[in-house]
Amino acid sequence: MKLIEAIGSRVENLIDEQGITVYELAKRAGMPRSTVWKIIHPDLTRVKTVKLDTVYQIADTLQMSLRDFFDDPVFEEVSD
Repeated sequence: MKLIEAIGSRVENLIDEQGITVYELAKRAGMPRSTVWKIIHPDLTRVKTVKLDTVYQIADTLQMSLRDFFDDPVFEEVSD
């Protein structure tokens, strides 16, 4: 799994856990909904990278640190 796919998977799992939508996350984070959607669906949009600042903004909006965001088994599967 590529890093962008792992990040997308993590974001998708977190919004499911918190019971919010992509739109709600984007609105709370102050970013376009399309940005979050592209992170969650990189295979459909050909997105290959995501800025760390964007990941931070998402994590902060979900009230977690970057350490907590990346502390997930999905990141153990990353290989490029």
